[in-house]
Amino acid sequence: MPYAIAIIVLLLLIAIFIGFRSFIYYQKNKSIANIAKSEEKAKEIIENAKKEAESQKKESIIEAKEEVHKLRNDLEKESRERRNENQRLERRVIQREEVLDKKSDSLEKKEEALAKKSENLINLEKEVGILVDKQRGELERISGLTSEEAKDIILSNIEKEVKHDAAMMIKEIESKAKEEADKKAREIITCAIQRSAADHVAESTVNVVSLPNDEMKGRIIGREGRNIRTLETLTGIDLIIDDTPEAVIISGFDPIRREVAKIALEKLIADGRIHPARIEEMVEKAQKEIELVIKEEGEQATFETGVHGLHLELVKLLGRLKFRTSYGQNVLKHSIEVAYLASIMASELGIDPTIAKRAGLLHDIGKAVDHEMEGPHALLGAEIAKKFKESPAVVNAIGAHHGDLEQTSIEAVLVQAADAISAARPGARRETLEAYIKRLEKLEEIANSFEGVDKSFAIQAGREVRIMVKPDEVDDLGSVEMARTIIKRIEDEIEYPGQIKVNVIRETRAVEYAK
Repeated sequence: MPYAIAIIVLLLLIAIFIGFRSFIYYQKNKSIANIAKSEEKAKEIIENAKKEAESQKKESIIEAKEEVHKLRNDLEKESRERRNENQRLERRVIQREEVLDKKSDSLEKKEEALAKKSENLINLEKEVGILVDKQRGELERISGLTSEEAKDIILSNIEKEVKHDAAMMIKEIESKAKEEADKKAREIITCAIQRSAADHVAESTVNVVSLPNDEMKGRIIGREGRNIRTLETLTGIDLIIDDTPEAVIISGFDPIRREVAKIALEKLIADGRIHPARIEEMVEKAQKEIELVIKEEGEQATFETGVHGLHLELVKLLGRLKFRTSYGQNVLKHSIEVAYLASIMASELGIDPTIAKRAGLLHDIGKAVDHEMEGPHALLGAEIAKKFKESPAVVNAIGAHHGDLEQTSIEAVLVQAADAISAARPGARRETLEAYIKRLEKLEEIANSFEGVDKSFAIQAGREVRIMVKPDEVDDLGSVEMARTIIKRIEDEIEYPGQIKVNVIRETRAVEYAK
């Protein structure tokens, strides 16, 4: 059995081998046939390629021959043009050479002629020199003067004539310049006034406080007049209570004091509790409110004029000018107007208006402290501006607007002119009111000059001076002696109508608190 299987397997292997060789033979024959076909196709492609290459070669040769022919024609054409151009240039060069030869001949002839003329001129100059020397000698003999002396006389006469003519010309020019300058100045000032028209109302020295009823007058006066005395003592004003229905008049030359008294009195009337302690409290509150108003007024002035970067203290001093008058004119309104006028005139002259406007707004800043410091308000203002780092041009304009300093800039001149324009407006100032206020200020100044004086107030329209002394420095006898001395000073230094009452007050207070 195993032998049979082995034989079968062997037969199968032989069959497979014979089949495989038959398959390989078939594939070989097929491949040979394909190769033969491929070779024939390749030969056909090669033949086609050779024919196509031969055709392209012939075409390229034809194109190359045509290109060579074209280049040869272009080259011949360019060569002909260059030959023609060279021939033209040669002809032009030959013509120029001929022209230059002719000019050279002409110049040689002219040089020869000029040489002859130069020789003739030299001979003539010698002859003229000889004649001049003879004439000079003859003139010196006739006149008895040497040539240098005659020359000096002639030059002196010419110099005098020239100086006279120059002086006449300068005078004429100055006259025309002055006329034109005056005309231009009038135009600029007129333009500034027209563009900055402002209303003016003279300041008053009284304020009126309305009352809810006439019974309030008695409460304001208080028992034995203690309330009214306390209010007048603390504020330094004169409170007038008369038959005017439902009204009280506050009189005083200092606008700040009047405003403090008015605010305090209005608060007392609204509160209803009127007694010395309450009056002191309300006066203190009113003073704080006035300080706030002063700051706001200064800020408003800088905002209105467009002047920025001022020191806070300068702003406060500007606000104080709201309550300051000069010849009846409100100083803050006057300063704002001067700033506008100076700025407009600077713009008309083609100058930067910033410095002129700043100096115009600050020009009267010294009036905010002139009652506390000695000296002209212009110089005081200049010192204040310098202290708070204002520019030298602004400082000079402030100090020079009344001639206390020499003006060193055009802005200083403009501020001075603007100040005069503002003050010269019809109705802007009242001389009588200013003289009156000066008299009141002088009364307080005399009183404050004595040692031991705490406060002094000119009241009753200048008919009374109320002086409060320090009780630990001035006794009762000293108060009497001080009153007499002050009267003598007033009689010697001030001119006034009627009589002035000097009231020296010495008061000692003992204050304790129950805890």
